[in-house]
Amino acid sequence: MTELEDKKQWYVLRVASNKEEQVCEALTRKVKLEGIGDIIGQILVPMVKEKRVKAGQAKVLERKLYPGYVFVEMKTKDDGTMEDSAWFVIKETMGVGDFIGSDNKPVPMSEQEVHKMLAVVDQAKEAPSLSIEFKPGDQVKIKEGPFEGFEGRVEEVNSQKGTVKVIVMVFGRETELELEYWQVEKS
Repeated sequence: MTELEDKKQWYVLRVASNKEEQVCEALTRKVKLEGIGDIIGQILVPMVKEKRVKAGQAKVLERKLYPGYVFVEMKTKDDGTMEDSAWFVIKETMGVGDFIGSDNKPVPMSEQEVHKMLAVVDQAKEAPSLSIEFKPGDQVKIKEGPFEGFEGRVEEVNSQKGTVKVIVMVFGRETELELEYWQVEKS
């Protein structure tokens, strides 16, 4: 039997769609019960928080960044294969597909991919970003406020403030308006 590599690496595990959180929780529980925390470390489902405003009400929603995947930090043997105890814990979990890789040899993520994924996880812990569904050039109709019923085009989107700058024609001249993004809709 070969020795386990000292350093844990990140691997991508395919799972059943919409079962990511259940698989993550089940694996975390099984790793603890089996006492194999030295082989399998963190298990993550990267999420991003988005703030959306609909009908004037702000809501914070969590969205999976990589639907259908769970990320697992673990050690492998020198030849790249998994330790049997870890392999059985993972494969016997309902909803689990397979690791990206082949022949019981999962392919580790690159350092760059790991840093990107972990940065998103850290960012999700902070204040949620505002998801505005408009982009410059979109044609919109103002649905609330003193310019209700006017149509124009989006000039600029500011997701920090939750506003959009819209160019409308008022008395034959282009006029720039800064509106809350929920005050406009795509036309």
